[in-house]
Amino acid sequence: MAHVVDRARWAQAPDRWQGELQCGAFGSKSCLIFNYLPEIGDGPRLHKHPYAEIFIIRSGTGLFTVGDQEIKATAGQILIVPPDTPHKFTNLGPGPLETTDIHENGHFITEWLE
Repeated sequence: MAHVVDRARWAQAPDRWQGELQCGAFGSKSCLIFNYLPEIGDGPRLHKHPYAEIFIIRSGTGLFTVGDQEIKATAGQILIVPPDTPHKFTNLGPGPLETTDIHENGHFITEWLE
């Protein structure tokens, strides 16, 4: 059975593509985060997951720290972070950074490292 999830269920604000959805409730082994980071320097602190995470850069430019690597990623690129790898990212600007993040698990498991 297919599921349609209305925007009101995952969006933090009705006019923004920002929010998250744990898809395990619908039989999927994935979770989604829709990031909209308007300010330079915005982004999550260092953390890791026991599963892979895929970042789709929709607009802007981000600096991703993945293990001991620093990667500048721009719109149209996809970054795949292996399981148990510490990572974080920030908006480099100019303008907002927008990403869609796919977690390969039906619910979020995050260990914050800073």
